[in-house]
Amino acid sequence: MQTTNRNPSTYLQSWTPEDPQFWEGEGKSRAWRTLWITTFNLVLAFATWFMVSAIVTRLQGVGFNLTTEQLFWLTAMPGLAAGTLRIVHTFMIPRFGSRHTITWATLSLLIPVLGWGIAVQDPGTPYWVLLLLSFLAGLGGGNFSSFMPSTTLFFPKRLQGTALGIQAGIGNFGVSLAQFLTPWVVGVNLFWFAPGGYQNWTFARKTETIWLQNAAWVYIPFIVFGALLAWMLIRSVPLKAGASQLFTIFKEKHTWVMTSIYLMTFGVFSGLSSAFPLMIKTLYGGFENPPLPLAYAFYGPLIGSAVRVIFGMIADRTGGAILTTISGTGMLASAIFTSFYVTPESMAEFPYFVGGMLAIFFFSGIGNASTFRQMPVIFPPTQAAGVIGWTAAIAAYGPFIVSMLINLSNSLSGSPVAFFYLMSLFFVINIFFNWYFYGRRGAERPS
Repeated sequence: MQTTNRNPSTYLQSWTPEDPQFWEGEGKSRAWRTLWITTFNLVLAFATWFMVSAIVTRLQGVGFNLTTEQLFWLTAMPGLAAGTLRIVHTFMIPRFGSRHTITWATLSLLIPVLGWGIAVQDPGTPYWVLLLLSFLAGLGGGNFSSFMPSTTLFFPKRLQGTALGIQAGIGNFGVSLAQFLTPWVVGVNLFWFAPGGYQNWTFARKTETIWLQNAAWVYIPFIVFGALLAWMLIRSVPLKAGASQLFTIFKEKHTWVMTSIYLMTFGVFSGLSSAFPLMIKTLYGGFENPPLPLAYAFYGPLIGSAVRVIFGMIADRTGGAILTTISGTGMLASAIFTSFYVTPESMAEFPYFVGGMLAIFFFSGIGNASTFRQMPVIFPPTQAAGVIGWTAAIAAYGPFIVSMLINLSNSLSGSPVAFFYLMSLFFVINIFFNWYFYGRRGAERPS
């Protein structure tokens, strides 16, 4: 039983979700209301995290003098920040509670959103400013590692898997939201009352008027609304502050094994989500009638997010290890297939490239769901939350790692083929880890 004498405007005086009478009488309605508010804010966090991947494809077209290498650095920086900030966020709920953490973390998204809206209006904006704003977009990626632990506090153990699956899956939709919404909102003068103006965007030898600042500013009213909802309607569960228990996970070898496996699933999902639009532009942008990157790229994270929600429920019935094996094997086959279409000679290869990439996203979604099913089984309750927070933090470096490796592959060999081969090798290693430790008969910790 959790009780407190803290400020009742911020903290619940008692919270016992495992008590059936309490859950049916008061707990259920508050828990689900809190879940939907935090999930709404998590969608905004992911959209802010990945809005840079949607913006960079148009920077050269509106007059920014940036190389392909510089563009890949811009897509990488949000991942560098997100991984680091997720480690920090792991400690925030015990220290500050759900109400304060979710409110202020959501409001912090205004910093990169406002900054990018201003920066894209001036092609003379220094590159270091763009790098800093890209890094700050990672504030959205960090929120995951406090929002998710917060959710576990509100639900009984029998419903935590469902609640986390809903929150993580729907939250991931923020990635595709940023990439899907951008082409629509930049074509309309939404903020006519704000300083600044339109840009002339040139693509495929055609020029049209756009308002690229809308790709960032469109989230401002929703961020303010989400923060207000969190402040007014969320209360914090009384919880003893302290992180000593967290550090015990680093002595456990399975922490490192699951970190590698989740880096395979979510790290690749987030990394390719960030790099996919720019890959389309750099690989197929030089042909006659080139594809508009964001018309295709958003399908990847959309598919991966939907699959994560669906397979979160399936994993409760089948177990996680078998699905992780399927995920890794599918990602391996898809990566090898896609590698044949990253040195194209014509637009005829484009559908195969997109198909291969979407297959990687599909199978990564299965793994994102199954690994979250595995961790609470592999680890005792005192460690499971810490492992989930840690693995999520490391996997959030995905956009940085993937963008840098693609950039390195391009620099050394002129194409991302080497990146796909290296990624495939990583998949093989993790498929073996999962089978040996969790999936085979007589495994150490079957899950």
